[in-house]
Amino acid sequence: MTGTQPLRLELSPSGVFAATILTLYAAASACMLLVLPGVSGLVLAGLLLALGAAAAWDRALLRGSRSPRAIEIHASGQALLVLRNGESAPMKSGGGVGVTRCWVALKTGFPARPSVLVAQDMLGREPFRLLRLWALWGRVPSVAPGQLRT
Repeated sequence: MTGTQPLRLELSPSGVFAATILTLYAAASACMLLVLPGVSGLVLAGLLLALGAAAAWDRALLRGSRSPRAIEIHASGQALLVLRNGESAPMKSGGGVGVTRCWVALKTGFPARPSVLVAQDMLGREPFRLLRLWALWGRVPSVAPGQLRT
């Protein structure tokens, strides 16, 4: 990572995350049918499934116009979330809260999207490791000041 160019982590769609979202919304739809039988339950269950599909489309498959596109981490430790429509907003590292081996949950500066979940398969192995380090410590590893780069 150089001092002038930010580390850009390009996000890719996650089929596993999308399937998880759809499975959870399908379970919620089934519960709705059990609790509220009849036409009204069927309509609400269908609406829940549609909401799940929209969430998977935007959050996991990254196809919405305001879906996350990339995360830029600057040498200063500041990070930006870049959306598909070109907007960007600062992100905050959680100091270890929301960081696991499989996903990283981050706070954003967007009022309509206060957080973003990055699944393990949305980034390569090394970029995901760097994102986890940033989320834990607020910076990524680099060459120490005064040390020669090789």
